[in-house]
Amino acid sequence: MNKILLLGLAFALSACGAPDADSGPASHASSGGHEAPAAPEPVKGPNRGRMLQDGAFAIELAIFESGVPPEYHAWPTLDGKAVPLADVNLVVELTRLGDKTSQFTFKPDGEFLRGDGVVKEPHSFSVKVSATHAGKIHIWTFDSFEGRATIASKIAEAAGITTEIAGGTSLTETITLYGRIVANPERQREVSARFPGLIRTVGAKLGDTVKAGEVLGTIESNDSLRVYNLTAPLAGVVTARDANPGEQTGERTLFTITDTSAVLAELSVFPRDRGRVKAGAAVQLRLADGDATAAGKVDRIDVKTGANQAVMARVALTSADAAFLPGIFVSGAVAVATREVPLAVKTVGLQAFRDFTVVYAQVGETYEVRMLELGAQHGEWTEVLGGLEAGEHYVTENSYLIKADIEKSGASHDH
Repeated sequence: MNKILLLGLAFALSACGAPDADSGPASHASSGGHEAPAAPEPVKGPNRGRMLQDGAFAIELAIFESGVPPEYHAWPTLDGKAVPLADVNLVVELTRLGDKTSQFTFKPDGEFLRGDGVVKEPHSFSVKVSATHAGKIHIWTFDSFEGRATIASKIAEAAGITTEIAGGTSLTETITLYGRIVANPERQREVSARFPGLIRTVGAKLGDTVKAGEVLGTIESNDSLRVYNLTAPLAGVVTARDANPGEQTGERTLFTITDTSAVLAELSVFPRDRGRVKAGAAVQLRLADGDATAAGKVDRIDVKTGANQAVMARVALTSADAAFLPGIFVSGAVAVATREVPLAVKTVGLQAFRDFTVVYAQVGETYEVRMLELGAQHGEWTEVLGGLEAGEHYVTENSYLIKADIEKSGASHDH
């Protein structure tokens, strides 16, 4: 079963027997023991707020955010007519995921009552509204959820949804340089005849992998007429061959043996970056035409520029696979600065939600959006300036599945 189907099943299971996530005000009348019908959409008032009715008394409650941070506005009425604002004592209490509560009190402001704080995103909470008018207390409760999904732990695990705990980390700034892989001159040998003579046999072909001490060919000395072996001075690959049976060796190079497991990257550093690239800096290399990667460190930087005004930074690879052969083109992410940040998230966990960049926080089997204020992004980490608290669990791998499940559920932004 693929991940999308698993999440579809999760939503279907979690929806069975669950109350509507955006139900209207709780009824004060008994249901008589019968199953209540599906809750209708909340009734809206003339100011597009939610109407809370208790007999002749009503409160229209709305979150207002045009040109200001989100805040509560309320309009009390009696028999459909406005009542003096000073005669109403109104309190709204919000309970968010994880049982975090906040309370808003209201004061008259022109033609409405204004709440005394900012209603922070996400606007996803259980709401309790208490209004006192003419000595009578009116109470309404309802849920107003958005960006929230409930998925059983076993299904989330099967779908590959993983979480981490938000906290501080080291952000490493990198710049990208370009170049190619070259043979390490310290691990390359040119093989010539010790005694000039006639090449009798050649056992190594261009591209062959040889061991240290392996016979490459045989030479008959011109002076002694004795035949001796020409052997590989190190393990590696035959990258050049200029030897054929019946030829005289002369003093030329007959074979070049290159240890391709010990290669270097030569990266071009242009004038704008020279002051930032330092010897010892960590480097992540990637093939120009593939996904293979390798790690290394800047070994040294040339002091002489080339025709393109760039100096060469030579990177000693500390780990690489066989794809990093001499001559192949690469890019290198070179670390140029590191700083500690108190809060960061894995970049892979970021998703778009409405006009925000978010992660999905996890509490038990419930997942909910957290709208983020972001700072710098370097590599796998992105700095968080607001919207998430240290210690919260958030989704890293396969967060797009949570997004898909929430979008399918049609969770609203009820104002």
